[in-house]
Amino acid sequence: MDSGVAMFGTIDTWLMYNLTGGKNGGVHKTDVTNASRTMLMNIETLQWDPNLLKFFGLPKTILPEICSSAEFYGRIEQGVLKGTSVTSVLGDQQAALVGQQCLSKGQAKATYGTGCFLLYNTGASIVHSQHGLLTTVGYQLGRKATPYYALEGSVSIAGAAFNWLRDNIGIIQNSGQIEAMAATVNNSLDVYFVPAFNGLYAPYWNQDARGVICGLSEETTSEHIVRATLEAVCFQVRDILDSMHKDCKIPLARLMVDGGMTVNNLFLQLQSDLVGIHVLRAKIAETTALGAAMAAYKAVENRYSMEAPLSKSGPREPIKPTIGSTERNLRYQKWKMAIDRSLNWETSTLPQGEREAFDGA
Repeated sequence: MDSGVAMFGTIDTWLMYNLTGGKNGGVHKTDVTNASRTMLMNIETLQWDPNLLKFFGLPKTILPEICSSAEFYGRIEQGVLKGTSVTSVLGDQQAALVGQQCLSKGQAKATYGTGCFLLYNTGASIVHSQHGLLTTVGYQLGRKATPYYALEGSVSIAGAAFNWLRDNIGIIQNSGQIEAMAATVNNSLDVYFVPAFNGLYAPYWNQDARGVICGLSEETTSEHIVRATLEAVCFQVRDILDSMHKDCKIPLARLMVDGGMTVNNLFLQLQSDLVGIHVLRAKIAETTALGAAMAAYKAVENRYSMEAPLSKSGPREPIKPTIGSTERNLRYQKWKMAIDRSLNWETSTLPQGEREAFDGA
């Protein structure tokens, strides 16, 4: 860095540099969404922030040029794609937001994998969350285009909870069993599972939380626990959506969903029931790749409407709630009771009087 030969960037920057020639003239660029994750970019000006650079002790000379998410970056210099223009760069979740066509203020998407990531489009306005969410750049589809922002909430453990059921306690043998097992019971029999194996992410941000299963009785079976695990993902999503509503005051009418867990029809019905909104599953599974492709095409064909239908098979059928608000809110209250029992587990100690009584016993 001191000698001026270091170059710094995120993974997209490294890929771009190598694709466009590397040491032989490779471009050193990134886009606004990836730059926003370095803690070095001012999300208002969309430029590297002098105060942050000074705080971290980094010279601006090592940083890539910040571009929009949809513009000409350079050309691939070798291999079967030689000469192909690179015209889009987007962060993972932001690309899924575009791929789900959540391009208007008040639209939101959730991607379910080992974790779960929700982005809520706040339009051209920067919303600084007061309820445990992160503010990020959503996308900027052209150098002169208006940047759109988003609120983001992350769930640490979603599909990974089923890996734990399989690998650690042997309740399931493979993911193909999940829906069938959960469907054999009508409810979770008041069992609530908080899979906070390494703490809780948004909106709690409590690294000392630990996993708990509450409400076990003699009647509890493996099927009830599997169903409670599905519901745990749904409740964590509701936690985040409630925070988004509090921050933005715009009621969410529908949630666009994608990712591996969305092949489970029962799971999507539970998600709709426990949040109380319509859930729409993506017809194209790889929404992240789709979003990047849409932005790339937008860069070369500016007349292209990003809101145009992506499938000739008609609109997506929404999954609608089948329970009322009274039942929904009662179950959510019990979820919050389970959350309370998981918080601060690593740092919790017995009150002085109880500790003395315990020691005496």
